[in-house]
Amino acid sequence: MRVAIVLPTLAGGGAERLHLLLGEEFQKRGYGVDFVLLRAEGELLEEVGSSARIIELGAPHFRHALVPLMRYLRRRRPAAILAAMWPLTGLAAVAKALSGVDCRLLASEHSALSHAHHHRGWSRSAHRHLGKWLYGLCDRVVCVSEGVRQDVITLTGLSRERTKVIYNPVRQANKGLADRKIMEWWGNRGGRLIAIGSLKKAKDYPTLLHAFSSLRQTKDARLLILGEGPLRSDLEALCGTLGLGDSVLMPGFVADPYPYLTEADLLVLSSAWEGLGNVIIEALVCGTPVVSTDCPSGPREILDDGRYGRLVPVGDVDALAKAMANALAATHDREALKRRAADFKPEKAADAYLRLLFPDHLSTLN
Repeated sequence: MRVAIVLPTLAGGGAERLHLLLGEEFQKRGYGVDFVLLRAEGELLEEVGSSARIIELGAPHFRHALVPLMRYLRRRRPAAILAAMWPLTGLAAVAKALSGVDCRLLASEHSALSHAHHHRGWSRSAHRHLGKWLYGLCDRVVCVSEGVRQDVITLTGLSRERTKVIYNPVRQANKGLADRKIMEWWGNRGGRLIAIGSLKKAKDYPTLLHAFSSLRQTKDARLLILGEGPLRSDLEALCGTLGLGDSVLMPGFVADPYPYLTEADLLVLSSAWEGLGNVIIEALVCGTPVVSTDCPSGPREILDDGRYGRLVPVGDVDALAKAMANALAATHDREALKRRAADFKPEKAADAYLRLLFPDHLSTLN
């Protein structure tokens, strides 16, 4: 029995990492896995195991993918489809319907679509009219947080029964080594801050940099930002304007953030919006304290309303700076953070997905 995991690419984002983990877990349980990609590219492409198949549709854009995806479905006839990220989820629903292939289809949404659409020029009315119809062609819509679930329901009018929340899993920390030069730059423990994520608008790094500039007035700290993206030059310019050139380092995308999370004194997430915020869970795995914006959606759910980390309003520079200073000065129960991270194990998420993909075969799965 083969599962087709349909993604745009295997870029280094949270949704892509999630599906790599799910693919590994599915294969451990004896299922075949095809990674069906619009384009076979991305930082995580080399992490696909040798037993999984990579199918490239050769589609430069979503609008070119319908016919190649239909052709794949008719030729390979997978037992189930797991498609991620609108509009690819909607396109997969159409491809399945037109191909005539009888298989289960899950749509997996990883962000609050109303926020993403606003910033990408999407029309809310377009998704409202199309979403309910296209999601109706799916067996279930999986959302990575309660916030994303409510956003889908509000935006499309889809019934709650047609949706399911499955939190993203994260892998356990390995014993990889951090880059020696980065660690030398980062300095001694006590002031090592880290932020992880693409350099794009959703992450709101300008708020973080302004808050970090304020923190630097009273604390000798250094900020490591792991990620790459279109706003690099803008953020570098802002660092120069704020006089942070020597205290902020942006080395680019790093495939394995755990060696740095393990050595960090604090993870800071400054996002304007998220789907879940996987990096928070990764920090908890390492027992690393967290300060996060209370953005829609995910951080509040992961941190249990602030029980496992500090939450501040979105875009509030002063509140973020104060929370970072307080977190650095506080004593933390790192073992409690690690225990919270255990709620997000890959095995748990994989079982939840498989119950939806193969309900007749796995109705008794614990």
